[in-house]
Amino acid sequence: MYESRGLEPVPAAERVGRVRELFPTWVAANITVLLLTLGAGLVVLHGLNVWQVLVVAVTAPVVSYGVVGLVSVAGKRGGAPGMALSRAVFGQRGNLLPGALIWAARWGWETVNAVTGAYALLTLVRLAGGGRTGTSVAVVALVLFVAATFAVSGLGIGALRVCCRWAAYLFGAFSVPVLAYLVARTDWGAVAGRPPGPAPMVVVGVGTLAAGAISWAPSAPDFARYLPRTARAGAMVAATVAGALVVVVPLVLMGAVMAESTPGLASTADPVGFIGVRLPRWLSVPYLLLALVGMLLINAMSMYSAGFMAQTLGVRLPRGWAVGVNAAISLVLGLWLLVAAAGFLGTFLSFLTLLGVAFAAWVGVFGLDLALGRSYDGAALLDRGPSSAYWYRGGFAWPAVAGWGAALAAGLLFTRVEWFGGPLAGSWPGRHGLGWVVSALVAAAVYGALRPTAPARAQEAGRGSRKVEERGSGD
Repeated sequence: MYESRGLEPVPAAERVGRVRELFPTWVAANITVLLLTLGAGLVVLHGLNVWQVLVVAVTAPVVSYGVVGLVSVAGKRGGAPGMALSRAVFGQRGNLLPGALIWAARWGWETVNAVTGAYALLTLVRLAGGGRTGTSVAVVALVLFVAATFAVSGLGIGALRVCCRWAAYLFGAFSVPVLAYLVARTDWGAVAGRPPGPAPMVVVGVGTLAAGAISWAPSAPDFARYLPRTARAGAMVAATVAGALVVVVPLVLMGAVMAESTPGLASTADPVGFIGVRLPRWLSVPYLLLALVGMLLINAMSMYSAGFMAQTLGVRLPRGWAVGVNAAISLVLGLWLLVAAAGFLGTFLSFLTLLGVAFAAWVGVFGLDLALGRSYDGAALLDRGPSSAYWYRGGFAWPAVAGWGAALAAGLLFTRVEWFGGPLAGSWPGRHGLGWVVSALVAAAVYGALRPTAPARAQEAGRGSRKVEERGSGD
């Protein structure tokens, strides 16, 4: 089950994966109680009613995971991890710029999930009669969670597939009784009678929820690189979106319904402990166990991809040990967030907003390049010297780098978080949390305007040692 392959493209003989395996992968990538907190925030902080929350819960994953699914097509074309394929777009040296930022952003995502996982462990201890839990117990819980995450992600794609498949089964099995309990115990008159909130807040909700999901885009090829080149792109996108929808919609709606009787859920410092209060023990304990498994898998998937990102940045370690680097970083940052951070939700929402801008800048360039028919030269991806077809000028594909840099700056101009406010944050896109959309559009526009003509691209590509067309018939 251990995967030893690193950045090198997967040979055709080993590409025996199936598109349907993407469905449980993206189910597992969304099993987190943080969606309950976000759903509650849509009601308490944004003033939306349950029907508006439903619009947000459906629209956000369709948009964001539609993008994630499209980017995953690059994995089956090139058979390599996403940030290795990114070298073909940005150049061998140019790719270090977005790569370093995305790798650092991964630290934040893994830290948030590790702390949430630690809270889940603490809540289980309390429900099991373990009494009060202090800081020292919380630190032990965090260490155990990160260690378990490293164990799964270090094994590789085979272990992740098995765990994701069983997590999808368990999510379906445990969600039914929880939903039934909430349906029976909820004051539906109060829920249905809640007046609608401002329409702009619906847009804000979609923007916030989608911004976090976009962060999976650079990792999407990592989970599709074992698919054969004949895999249909449309089916890949559909499996990705469907996997997200079946989790995001019920969890966000559950959070919104819970907020009617537990409004403090939207601002709690502990994003997990409320489950033990809102649900009976016979239901909360197994559901927390499932939530713990889900958060562990989310972190394992993130660390799996982060190991590849570390390798693309020059970390000369095997894939498993490169994953360990990220595990150590997330542990240190998790200790800070667990012990020193003043409030969880505000920090989390600010992080999601900045995460969306950073990842959308890369998506805008990489996505347009992919849509215009990019194929990948496996030898050139691994050749980091001037002989590589992806060396371009001094190791930089300047149109792509310029598009990425302009997009990053533009997105931040329209963004406001706890610690930062751009000068255009008061504009319509800024007020509605759409700085990440501005970032993606600027990236695509600048790169599209500056990219070389077809003859110039062919001349540059001709410097490579060999050109391998890997365009699937399903494209």
